[in-house]
Amino acid sequence: MFTRRNSFNRAEEYGQRLKEITGHCCFIHGWKPFELQYDSFLSCYVELRLSVRTLMEKTAGKVSSDVESSLYQRVHAMLRELDTHAQAVSTCNKGMLRWTLHKKVENNPSISISLLRVLIKELEKAERTDCKIRIIPLLHTLAYAVIQSAYIPDELCERIYACLKRLVTLPEPYCSVGLNYAKQMRIEHNIPGALYQRRVIAEHSLKNDHYPLHERVFVFADPAMFPETTLNALRADVECGALDWATLTPQRRVLLHTLQAGLGRECHGRQLTQALEDLGEDIEKYFQDVVSIVEERIVDGGSECDLYSERLQQLYDEIICSSSTEQSCPASLVGTPLPSPEVSFHVWTKEDEIWNEVINFTLMLGSTNQTSAFLEDDQDSRRASVISTISRDSGIEGDLPLNEFSFLMVEPSGGPEVQEQQKSFSRRPCVRWPKAANRMTLMMEAIKESGGTGGSGSYIVKEEKNFTARAVVMGDDSTLGRLAKAYHNIRKKEMRNLFLTKRVNLEIYYIPVTTQSNTASPVQENATANVDRLTLAASLGSVDPWYDSNINSLGAMMLKLAETHTSVVGSSEPNSFLLDIISYYTRTAQQPVHIPIYSVKLSFSGLESKVVEDLFVCQLDMDFPGFKPVRLTFKDTIRGSVRYKKTMQEECGVVVAVNYRKASISNREVDKRMPLTISGVSIRAAPPSGTKSLESLSVYFRDPNPTRPPVPTLRVTNICIRALEQKTFTVRLDKDSCRTFKNVQSIEVSPCTDPGYSLQKSKSKHSLTEDDSGLSKFLSKTFSLPINTFSGAV
Repeated sequence: MFTRRNSFNRAEEYGQRLKEITGHCCFIHGWKPFELQYDSFLSCYVELRLSVRTLMEKTAGKVSSDVESSLYQRVHAMLRELDTHAQAVSTCNKGMLRWTLHKKVENNPSISISLLRVLIKELEKAERTDCKIRIIPLLHTLAYAVIQSAYIPDELCERIYACLKRLVTLPEPYCSVGLNYAKQMRIEHNIPGALYQRRVIAEHSLKNDHYPLHERVFVFADPAMFPETTLNALRADVECGALDWATLTPQRRVLLHTLQAGLGRECHGRQLTQALEDLGEDIEKYFQDVVSIVEERIVDGGSECDLYSERLQQLYDEIICSSSTEQSCPASLVGTPLPSPEVSFHVWTKEDEIWNEVINFTLMLGSTNQTSAFLEDDQDSRRASVISTISRDSGIEGDLPLNEFSFLMVEPSGGPEVQEQQKSFSRRPCVRWPKAANRMTLMMEAIKESGGTGGSGSYIVKEEKNFTARAVVMGDDSTLGRLAKAYHNIRKKEMRNLFLTKRVNLEIYYIPVTTQSNTASPVQENATANVDRLTLAASLGSVDPWYDSNINSLGAMMLKLAETHTSVVGSSEPNSFLLDIISYYTRTAQQPVHIPIYSVKLSFSGLESKVVEDLFVCQLDMDFPGFKPVRLTFKDTIRGSVRYKKTMQEECGVVVAVNYRKASISNREVDKRMPLTISGVSIRAAPPSGTKSLESLSVYFRDPNPTRPPVPTLRVTNICIRALEQKTFTVRLDKDSCRTFKNVQSIEVSPCTDPGYSLQKSKSKHSLTEDDSGLSKFLSKTFSLPINTFSGAV
């Protein structure tokens, strides 16, 4: 706890105190220092030790209390950000206090134990006073500090574990987050350093024979939100973590942290650091040894604690003996900051880019780390794909009768029989039917996703998969609309041939970003300039205040950071703030919020009428082009006047037929229909801030005539709108100008059906019953977009 300067000051005080005591004894007894008798010397020595100990206890207690008081103020300032009534001036600085607190611990690891004591006191206080808004932030901050601490005393581990176990009695989501961290804390208490080691191994794909898990973070930035000049700066900031491995490799950090956490204060941190640097390429052997020691103890259930310490001590002695450095300083611990994960930055221009990057990540690591089961699955998949593409006809013209191929000729030939055969000769649109095991996997995945906040059952499925792909999407509501389509396409591909579902955990994260200079576009000239493009981010923030404090506030300052980085001349040093935020978000936010996805069928007017199917997650806007709303003056609203009669006779809006089903908890409403005269419709899927959603749609009708009573807002589960009198309208999905459809005659909006569910039904198309059998009755039919947050759905 003392700095080097304070140590010199204490030494001078001890020396002065020794002179005073020795001089006092010589003055009383008349002795010279070398003539002191044994008893008198012993009493003087005891008095000296008592004085030194009292001085050290007072100084240490003062330093410890000062550090804890400073940390207490920082933690309380961080918790005050959760207040919804905070001033708007401080909203741009949200998330900075949490970042500076963790950076302070990284730069000064000696205060980590003091921080843990402050956090556990605040967590116990929040539990005692039933202040639930502070539980989730304190839990994540505590867990992040635990994994970064070099050493935690046993009594503090037991206190943290006991507090986390008590949180299991709370409602969702506090019990789920508390239970997850209680399991991790139990592992850390029995096997110190295991969490840090597993995290680094998975995030950097370190080769070993005991823990074959791999994780990768993919950042997809919407180019419509970022100017071209800032994209390179963002790429440099996100991928700056790869520059740290030139001098300090992940293997060294794993060895240093695990040995310090297991041996405690008896470990010489500085000497061990120097010894690990002197090993060079020989560090691979010791790294494999420490991984085997930790993983074997996890398999044994944390038994035989003495044997675990002995094996770590032997490994520590081997490393120290292999080094030529001599022990010249007392035992002390050094900090081992958690390295940033491997992050790749992508400018998201194609919808299937997420699929391609995840496939490349799986194949690149799977080619070198494939197990026999992995190879078996691949062979089965290849065999199934070959069988499914076998055709009954060879495709050669000579193998077909002339009458079956005559429709390709320039002049038609043959009689009525040939013409009838021409109509029937057409290839059926077919879909590859998955195997029974694949259908079962799709069922289990859908049942797991329908569990809501991700209960304990989801961890069983996750442990079976060796790959975790974390896709971080940066953009606004229109970007989330594209993400929903990409996620739906991935599910459709998996429906035909499972590849990712069996091996990869695909987790989706969302960082909202917007720019005022990019809100107006030529296609949106009639739209409002100040349209809110972050409605879904506001909904996530209302559900999870910690997400609102750390992630929502980032969107306002991300472009400023990038512009600052590009404006500095010759600035080649990247900024680690964005990378730290992404690392904290992807590591701790494991509770998904399921955003409903809605499908829309658009029918167009004209001779070649066709139906187009699309998706949206936020908003659908329907406008009638060329229609000008009536602008009434005061004289136009006076009843009995000529202007009033003329205004009422004029056509105000377009007549449409509306069929809908009202939303209700019982789901027993019947379909209703009504005609309306409107100038536009806005269908919003995002729930209002602060209210609970029934997974319903809010339909707002715009009436051009203000003299008529307004049409009430409808809360529906599905709706169909059809324009009458041969009128057409324009549809825009998720506020995206690139997803605008013109000359639309009617639309049908309903909850999107899971693509995997369509193949779970019976093969017989002539079945009259719609009841599902087997596990299909437990399968959720609706399809949603899971966005990971810190607390999940409340």
